[in-house]
Amino acid sequence: MVVDEKKIKQEFKKKAQKTPEKYYPAEFLKSEGFVRKQCKKCGTFFWSVDESREICDDPNCTGFYSFIGNSPSPVKMDFIKVWKEFAKLFEKLGYTPIARYPVVARWRDDMDFVIASIADFQPHVVSGEVEPPANPLVVPQFCLRFTDIENVGITGRHYTGFVMIGQHAFVPAEQYDQEKYLADIYEWLRRGLKLPKEEIVFHEDAWAGGGNMGPSMEFFSRSLEIGNQVYMMFDIRDGTIKELPIKVLDMGMGQERCAWLTTASATSYEANMPKVVELLYRLTGVKPEHEIIEKFLPYSGVLNVDELEDVEKAWQSVAKKMGVDVQQLKRAILPAAAIYAIADHTRSLLFAIGDGALPSNVGGGYNLRVILRRVFDLMDEYGWSFDLAKVLETHASYMKSQYPELMDVVEHVATVFEVERKKYDATRKMVKKIVAKLKEEKLDEEKLVELYDSKGISPEMLVKEGIIEKVPKDFYTKLAERHERARRKELEKKEKEVKLELKGVPPTQILYYDDYRLVEFEAKVVRVDGNFVVLDRTAFYPTSGGQLHDVGWLDGVEVVNVFKEGNLVVHEVKDGGKFREGMKVRGKIDVERRVRLAQLHTATHIIGGACRKVVGKHVWQAGAEKRPEKARLDITHYESLDEKMIRKIEEEANRIVMLNIPVESLMIERNEAEKKFGFVIYQGGAVPGKILRIVKIDDFDVQACGGTHVKSTGEVGPIKVVGTTKIQDGVVRLEFVAGLSLLDYVKEMESYLKESCSVLEVAPQHLAKTVRRFFEEWKKQKKEIEVLRSKLDEVLVSKAKLERKEFDGVTCMFSKLEDMELKDVLKYASEKAKDADVPILVVSVKGKGAQLVIAYNKNTYDKANVLKEWVEKELQVKMREGKDVFVGGCAAEKLKSKLL
Repeated sequence: MVVDEKKIKQEFKKKAQKTPEKYYPAEFLKSEGFVRKQCKKCGTFFWSVDESREICDDPNCTGFYSFIGNSPSPVKMDFIKVWKEFAKLFEKLGYTPIARYPVVARWRDDMDFVIASIADFQPHVVSGEVEPPANPLVVPQFCLRFTDIENVGITGRHYTGFVMIGQHAFVPAEQYDQEKYLADIYEWLRRGLKLPKEEIVFHEDAWAGGGNMGPSMEFFSRSLEIGNQVYMMFDIRDGTIKELPIKVLDMGMGQERCAWLTTASATSYEANMPKVVELLYRLTGVKPEHEIIEKFLPYSGVLNVDELEDVEKAWQSVAKKMGVDVQQLKRAILPAAAIYAIADHTRSLLFAIGDGALPSNVGGGYNLRVILRRVFDLMDEYGWSFDLAKVLETHASYMKSQYPELMDVVEHVATVFEVERKKYDATRKMVKKIVAKLKEEKLDEEKLVELYDSKGISPEMLVKEGIIEKVPKDFYTKLAERHERARRKELEKKEKEVKLELKGVPPTQILYYDDYRLVEFEAKVVRVDGNFVVLDRTAFYPTSGGQLHDVGWLDGVEVVNVFKEGNLVVHEVKDGGKFREGMKVRGKIDVERRVRLAQLHTATHIIGGACRKVVGKHVWQAGAEKRPEKARLDITHYESLDEKMIRKIEEEANRIVMLNIPVESLMIERNEAEKKFGFVIYQGGAVPGKILRIVKIDDFDVQACGGTHVKSTGEVGPIKVVGTTKIQDGVVRLEFVAGLSLLDYVKEMESYLKESCSVLEVAPQHLAKTVRRFFEEWKKQKKEIEVLRSKLDEVLVSKAKLERKEFDGVTCMFSKLEDMELKDVLKYASEKAKDADVPILVVSVKGKGAQLVIAYNKNTYDKANVLKEWVEKELQVKMREGKDVFVGGCAAEKLKSKLL
């Protein structure tokens, strides 16, 4: 069930604001001299020490930021200093500063990237199932959001990647103290930022996300929202409001906002990425027009692209207020905005790719490719050519004291940028080839989205080629929303899957964790539903984690399928009528199948570890499957693996096998496992539960895993990689066999070898040489046949006739050919279409089959398209598009009544 959190939040906010003393820390605010007011413009309830104040501090109400060039704070803090000072103060207040979590949220199955600091602790800590790493705590969490892409650089405050300083506590209701929590953040505003209380305004609000909700207090200064303190009290995962057993403090404050407010710089970017902005100005040769920029930025907050119906009108309004020509304003602002966007996007990509994500056309990688291609688009638009590796290095160097790990990933991220640039350039070449065709098409917004999704063609590329006039309003924001909707639909689809009624059944005790050799056991039946049987304990492994289920017998009745339903293991048997609740049964598992799957599952962990060692630390598991005959592992990598790398992976895997390292199975609390081993344990994705089963092969590979595993790597037997392929952007698949499955593979290959040698009547050692000789002879004969075929086709073409015909109101030149190769038919049709005033339709019959070709030029494309639609509709022939042609095939008999 997908819940409308926004609607629930809005209804709750109305309720909370009717009784503010119940939901907001009103007593503390009153004690500091703040009074509650309602904004005359937007209706928001706010708190200020200025009793005469009539409007809140939102820039949409005040009209501008008033701190630029005139900070309300007497101290200046850059990005790095903000966290240092904040952590120091809050440590004195009893909070523990902790390191950031990876921005790639592998411990969650409902999001690709961390979007707020509280996401680090959802759902396990927030639900009370798992202890937090410290309590209370503060964390400088890097976050990614892709809903404001077009605003980045323009408004002076928007980012795709930002640091949310989190202030968090997780306590029972009786220990929850909203008044103290606000007092602590107020301490930061007054003692840390040294803001006079007259410069602070609090707004009442509500927040919902990740299935949780609560009232919140936003805090502003001179129209800049600094942060938002959420009092997370409710669980709304099922669409109803229920009290959380653990009350949560969720304060999120922009580290960038604090630096901007205190430095009062022209834009937020100069305060938070000073070294990179300085570098980009130098590399591009852009000289910022400070006078116009400083005049513009107080109004920049109103140019929020995703909140405006008419962006152009907003530009004109700002220009009028400033007293400058709108084109002059854009010439001054847009190149600077491009520099800021490049600074932001490269920083976001440094964190995301450094944490193991890759740009691609699917999942979270999609948004990474969007912003990286936007960097390339902006560089090309302004004719800038510089080394992005230098930009990455400057980012990492500046943030080294706060995030030292970034220095280690600069080289890898730069390599990914190079690979992506090659793909981008290839896409641009494709655009140039199809310019004429695209100009003929009606490119509405939906078509532009389709072009980007299917071919990677951005609107900027089309603008450059003169195909469209301008990039549509908030195009990239809509792209991100489109992919989020698709993800939500997939979640809804999964939730609609049919489930058994198993309420009240206690969790199944798992017996296979400790010993994969346990293949016989006794248990009690606790639920029977048709042919589905649930036991109180089982050694049968259910299909999960990419590993196929065990098979075997329960009291002699065949078990054909085993699967998980929550924390229950369900056995599907051939005859459920033989079982009743409460009876004792004896289970027996197919031993050979169990051994094969255990060998291949452990081999999967070994191959994964070998890939990380040989290919790079950026490698993560993207998918896996273990079947009795073969296994596969999908890894994240930006290009295909060559033969040399495959051999190295195989050699490293077999080295680990030969060392006969113990394969440990450990049951550890989640927070302890994360502290001890890091987030690499989530190779297989999100894992539920307070206690995790960790499968450990020394320091070579450590993962949270519920599968069956051998006791030592030597029991896996030799490992052989039998195939690799790039299955999608950023994902490479390795197929392999090991142990018993390797023996089967060797026997199969040996059989093929013997059969091949028998056919060619040669010994195995001479097979390659003989095949090579036959192949060379075949190529020579093939060329001779092609020459003869071409001459024959020339004769057939010379006899071919073109007739003017009409189909469905479309006139074309029609020709029927026989016994010709398709390449010669295409050549003939294309030649005839070059100067024709109508499309060319050619039918080539060869035996019982027929090929249809519709050829056209730029002037006849529309008519050819109508003709193609007629062929598909009337003849039921699917036509695919090629270079200036449509091509399809069918049985010749099918064409008799309509064409032949």
